[in-house]
Amino acid sequence: MGDYSKALECYEKDLEITKKAVPSNFPSLATSYGNIGQVYSYMGDYSKALEFHEKSLKIREKALPPNHPDLATSYNNIGLVYNNIGDYSKALEFYEKDLKITKKALPPNHPDLATSYNNIGGVYNKMGDYSKALEFYEKSLKIRETALPANHPDLAASYGNIGPVYSDMGDYSKALEFYEKSLKIKETALPPNHPSLATSYNNIGGVYNTMGDYSKALELYKKALVIWQKSLPPEHPHIKDVKNSIAYVEKKL
Repeated sequence: MGDYSKALECYEKDLEITKKAVPSNFPSLATSYGNIGQVYSYMGDYSKALEFHEKSLKIREKALPPNHPDLATSYNNIGLVYNNIGDYSKALEFYEKDLKITKKALPPNHPDLATSYNNIGGVYNKMGDYSKALEFYEKSLKIRETALPANHPDLAASYGNIGPVYSDMGDYSKALEFYEKSLKIKETALPPNHPSLATSYNNIGGVYNTMGDYSKALELYKKALVIWQKSLPPEHPHIKDVKNSIAYVEKKL
């Protein structure tokens, strides 16, 4: 929190200087508002984040051409806030505005386009529209597989996003396939006690648990627990949850 309050202080000073130096609809003022909005977003103060992102957007809509990338950034930032507060229809509205500009502004295999598709997929997933979620996640994955090296973390993220969609749809073999692709990259790219590795082990354990393969689930839950105990504070909810999962599968064996 200390870092965020310091960042906020710096950005607010920058805003005051910029407001005195440029006209009220000048693009650099939009950047200042946007920076403050981002900090509030990281702090979880979403009403404040929205207030500043909307000030930024208002300037950009007046000052910039309709397909300018900075407009796409504003739409994306606002979409993210709505996503975080659970207003998924609003999140989709702004993410789709971002996508519309991004598709015109960037080549079809640009990683930023993959991010736009991924964001929309995430909203559909939260809404429980799994076929739509898959459609957008797969568009994102297709770009990332073309544009990024084979062990890039964004590829691991894509595989990791698709895994739970298949799991929620009851297609456990497909879920495992994608979770394991994600894990393979993480095992290569991350240190052995990285918490993200534990997340993968826990997710795969969850699929085996649902499939009734309790010994396999137990093995993976224990791997997750060992890493989380080394990398997270002892009271962290992940540790409590995986201990509960271990107790559950041990009773089933």
